[in-house]
Amino acid sequence: MFLILCLKVKVIRLFCAGGDIVKIYQSVKSSPSQTLHKDFFAEEYILDYLIGTLKTPHISFLDGVTMGGGVGLSVHGQFRIATENTLFAMPETGIGFFPDVGGSYFLPRLPGSLGTYLALTGYRLKGEDVVTAGVATHYVPSHLLPALELQLSKINSKNPELVNRTILQFAKTIDRDISNIITHKKLIDQIFSLESVEAILTALSQNKSEFATETINTLLKMSPTSLKVTLRQMKEGKKLDFKSCLIMEYKLSQAFMENNDFCEGVRAQLVDKDRQPKWSPPKLEEVTQTLVDSYFKNSSTLTLPEHTLSKV
Repeated sequence: MFLILCLKVKVIRLFCAGGDIVKIYQSVKSSPSQTLHKDFFAEEYILDYLIGTLKTPHISFLDGVTMGGGVGLSVHGQFRIATENTLFAMPETGIGFFPDVGGSYFLPRLPGSLGTYLALTGYRLKGEDVVTAGVATHYVPSHLLPALELQLSKINSKNPELVNRTILQFAKTIDRDISNIITHKKLIDQIFSLESVEAILTALSQNKSEFATETINTLLKMSPTSLKVTLRQMKEGKKLDFKSCLIMEYKLSQAFMENNDFCEGVRAQLVDKDRQPKWSPPKLEEVTQTLVDSYFKNSSTLTLPEHTLSKV
């Protein structure tokens, strides 16, 4: 009567670390007749939309790495259960892309400017911090997941309150005061609410704290184009509904397929693995407003289902 997502492999514990971006890279680099890089994102975003509009309780056990496409499979569902093994991140600006799979919708709706910080830096949330940040709804120690799954399987109802009460029987209370995110949240809210990436970097440099210095070093490794497009994406997404966010993201995804930085980022990180991407443009000041605007004006379209899965 409900859906549970709990994906693992034997060697590396994970929920889902995302799609096969190397194959997408190969599709872009091959002949013009290849359509994987078009079809993949369309099918992925349609699935994310169906999950986000599903009326049946959708329960994800984020018992491991949860990144990229794995975020889309879980974060739009009603119940997201983190464990001590959970590692959440949206690291796309580091490969010349942007936080997609509905990131336009859920990231700007996290408390304060946390979503923008996560989107730009790709910062990795672990364990209890995933709940504190608002990405997960509950925290359950991993050794209790089999028992929780068994209890959930006995529920013959679509009532989310009943599902929630069952999860709470196994959930651990989070001490939010000791969270790494809470420690820096005031600074994150202040700086990552600024209107430009340049202003964010300037404010960080003026702060001079260890956190600010580390954040600057992280941002300077990212694709300048990705940073500026992503900041615009966060601001646009905050004003849009879920469906409109996914339609916008499809335009962005195909614009990135047509330009340099996605292929260069994947090459540097996952193909040649030299970790030395040559971004184009290479500097923030060279990423013009006209260039950023062109990503949002891409002609690619995404058709999402007119109906939701309200009867499922």
